[in-house]
Amino acid sequence: MSKQELVEKMAEKAGLTKADAARALDAFTSTVTEALKAGDKVSLVGFGTFATSQRAAREGHNPRTGEKVKIPARTAVAFKAGSKLKEAVN
Repeated sequence: MSKQELVEKMAEKAGLTKADAARALDAFTSTVTEALKAGDKVSLVGFGTFATSQRAAREGHNPRTGEKVKIPARTAVAFKAGSKLKEAVN
């Protein structure tokens, strides 16, 4: 599902205009992004949790050449599905 299709479904289900639904989706994504940048978790009970974790620097290799490559440390974003979402999908 593309962002446009999601906006259309949100507008239909919530009785909003597509423009209002697009603004709501943009507000949601920017708020979650800001929270994760600040190191916070975002928990939506029953749906899931967005969180960050630190990945240490490590050494990898280029599969084509076999050359060793240093992979820098980074912050990874993860989503863990909640129980109601898992039940709905299965």
